[in-house]
Formats: sequence, C-alpha cells, structure tokens
Amino acid sequence: MRKINKLIIHCSATPEGRAVSVSDITRWHRERGFRTIGYHYVIYLDGSVHAGRPVSEEGAHCLGQNRNSIGICYIGGLDAKSLLPKDTRTEAQKDALRHLVGNLREEYPGATLHGHNEFAAKACPCFDVRELLK
Repeated sequence: MRKINKLIIHCSATPEGRAVSVSDITRWHRERGFRTIGYHYVIYLDGSVHAGRPVSEEGAHCLGQNRNSIGICYIGGLDAKSLLPKDTRTEAQKDALRHLVGNLREEYPGATLHGHNEFAAKACPCFDVRELLK
C-alpha cells in the first residue's frame, strides 16, 4: 500500500453549473497521454462522490506530489460568463468535500490538506482549502 501523506484538492476548471463526469475527465486525461483519470475522487455538482483512479495507484494530478497523495477534484472552478477562476462549489459539493476529507484524514492520520495551487502556478482549486479544517 502507498504511504499517503497529502490530500490535494483540485477543480475540473469547467464553467459553473456544467455537468462533467468521471468518464469525461478520463477522456480528457487520455487525450493528454495519461493511462486513465488522474484523480482518485471526483465530486459532482449534486455532491455525489465518484471513484476515479484506485487509491492504491499513484495518481496523475499534481506534478512532483503524486507518489504519496490522493487527488480530489470537484466539478467547476470557472465563472460561467467570464471563464475566470471562481469558487463555484455548490453547497452539496462543499458538504461532500468536508465529509470525504474527514474520512480520508481518519484513514490516513497525519495526511496534510493542500490546494493544487500550493504546488503549481494555478488558481486551482479556486478557494482556500484551509477552510475545510475549520
């Protein structure tokens, strides 16, 4: 089993309100040369949590951090009109993300929580992940 020491939060960088599925992201990632989806979990607009890549496998979501991390992606992250970065999480997504992160922190004690933007020059996930720890 991999030693997990980080939980890294992402957004799909899609316009607010646009439904995107695990199969959509898998297709995008394959088009970029990945074997499959790079994230371990994806949170849909309705707050449902869907499995991506198995947690037992190294992800492909954050350069230099994949070996010991779990990648979690919520659908959204861009303003629908301007396409600029925006926290577009629905209340259901916020609740699901808090619940998922809580469960993963119990399963992987000591794992730290990060936004993708801490490791790359990106706005992703378009909110301050420290709020999840409150």
